[in-house]
Amino acid sequence: MTPEDSFRQLGLAMPPPPKAAGLYKPLLEKDGLAYFSGHLPVLPDGSMILGRLGESLGVEEGATAARQVGLNVLATVRDVLGSLNRVERVVKLLGMVNATPEFVQHPQVINGCSELFRDVWGNDLGVGVRSAYGVSGLPAGASVEIEGVLALSQ
Repeated sequence: MTPEDSFRQLGLAMPPPPKAAGLYKPLLEKDGLAYFSGHLPVLPDGSMILGRLGESLGVEEGATAARQVGLNVLATVRDVLGSLNRVERVVKLLGMVNATPEFVQHPQVINGCSELFRDVWGNDLGVGVRSAYGVSGLPAGASVEIEGVLALSQ
């Protein structure tokens, strides 16, 4: 089953690809890798999942935000590369969680994106290396931001 088939089977709607909010490329293809810039939990209506984990949001709400970030990454991949099938595997994710100093469940939040990618590319190819940590703030008060690297099929 291809990644596009897996995505359809999940029954999810692909959001519109997010537009760059500054001077950067959302995705850059170089030497067989696709580097994607930090994506935020922008919803299809243009609003965003805002808040701080450990203050106004819990782990489940944070994981939902991270899953939305993952959907936005998929939209960017499809928009720039033409198809999710161009991705051979997930290489690395870096997840930043807008959190209070006491909040320590950053990995559980970023799992929302990691689980989506696993479901699209499979257990072996959809899971790469990953870091997740808390930050004191993110653009526009976003709850989560994720960037990463994907390997492309030749």
